[in-house]
Amino acid sequence: MKGPLAKTAILLVGMYVFLKFILPLFTAPLPASLIFLYLALTFASAMIFYTMSGGSLDEFMGPVGRFLTGSGQVGIAGTARILVFVLFPLLVGWQTYTRLAPSDMPPAENRTIHPAPPGEFVGLANPYPRTPENIMMGKGLYAAFCSPCHGANFDGKGPAAVGFNPPPANFSDPGTIAQLQESYLFWRIKKGGVGLPVEAMPWKSAMPRWEVELPDEWIWKIIMGEYDGAGQSPRTWEEEE
Repeated sequence: MKGPLAKTAILLVGMYVFLKFILPLFTAPLPASLIFLYLALTFASAMIFYTMSGGSLDEFMGPVGRFLTGSGQVGIAGTARILVFVLFPLLVGWQTYTRLAPSDMPPAENRTIHPAPPGEFVGLANPYPRTPENIMMGKGLYAAFCSPCHGANFDGKGPAAVGFNPPPANFSDPGTIAQLQESYLFWRIKKGGVGLPVEAMPWKSAMPRWEVELPDEWIWKIIMGEYDGAGQSPRTWEEEE
């Protein structure tokens, strides 16, 4: 337990215990990816330190070499070496199989093509009248900001569409904006793909967040231009008789 390899292992275990269990007592818990990053940086620092000279490198890697070659290992040490050589490939094979094998288990999250918008966007109405002037202005704004991806013909085949996965929406398809309310489009344009909830997986969107570049008035008028240019009508609440 006095060798550099054992010291490095103790340091990594101690850091993991501190970051995972002790630090959250005083501050917000760290994400697992950040904890892994800290451990990786610590291990890389130890490797750099112990490889600065030939002597320290031999001292650090000596136990590893003796374990792999079986030099002087008898009894428990030799048995442990055989178990590692047998169990490690089996573990890697099992992990690979479980990740690649098809499964009939349901997804962890409900998947929805059109997830519900946040409450502040539900039931919003376009505050601007559907006049020829507003529609024409909306089409002009659409041509400037939206047509590179969604296409001049509102078919999702703009010149930049090939660079996105998933591809931009085809507004002329009756299964897209014709099934949605204007308030839904306002939310999607304003917040973009980064604003989608988890139930939108795996249909994440490459839509940028336009709330900084476009004022609300422009967004509402773009929506008018999209519906008119695609030959669609927004979905509305049906009035009860």
